[in-house]
Amino acid sequence: MKILRSSMLIFSLSSHAVIAEESTCYGTTSKGRLENGIELPSSGTNFVGYRDIARLAGRTYVHSQVKKIITSAYKSLETEQPNKVFKYAETGFEDGGQFKPHKTHRNGLSVDFMTPVKDESGQSMHLPTHPLNKFGYNIEFDSKGKYEEYTIDYIALAAHIVALHKEAKTQGVDLWRVIFDPKLQPELFKTPYGSYLKKHIQFSTKPSWVRHDEHYHVDFAIQCKEYVRN
Repeated sequence: MKILRSSMLIFSLSSHAVIAEESTCYGTTSKGRLENGIELPSSGTNFVGYRDIARLAGRTYVHSQVKKIITSAYKSLETEQPNKVFKYAETGFEDGGQFKPHKTHRNGLSVDFMTPVKDESGQSMHLPTHPLNKFGYNIEFDSKGKYEEYTIDYIALAAHIVALHKEAKTQGVDLWRVIFDPKLQPELFKTPYGSYLKKHIQFSTKPSWVRHDEHYHVDFAIQCKEYVRN
């Protein structure tokens, strides 16, 4: 009987742990909030966060399902693109809400990813992010996708977007849109992933209020509850 009770207690505790890890989103990316947001891991085999200070400031939280999609996508890229490295940037607060200076990122479904780059030897590198360049957000690529000694790695970028989409579909959801500088998008479609991107991904077609060249913004399509302002 004691063994049975112990087993039931362990099951109960584990069930509560699973429930505790699930988030609930409300409203939209531009007018909403998040309940029980989950923090993204600081790093993995092929990815890192853009700055430790962002974690300390609580700016790396997402919806629990978004976290699963992102980490699973990075895992698949270990095999798909084993020599590529990736970096995520701003996400949102644990409870969502206004996330300055962004107009979105309010319900856990918006994530910024730093644009993958290569150095002059062609090696995959992390785009530098530090206070002097506003943690990467102040970087400007030219029309040829170059910034100092770095060049946009369009293959890595395309592969990542495809991996995110495939993982989202596996989990029964989708990507709503990807915001990336329209003038740079044609290079994505020249990669081996181009036809997939054209068929499955909704890209921004007009310039945004910020250029979105040093980073690309991804909104995930996950069902949210109605948002009622408190």
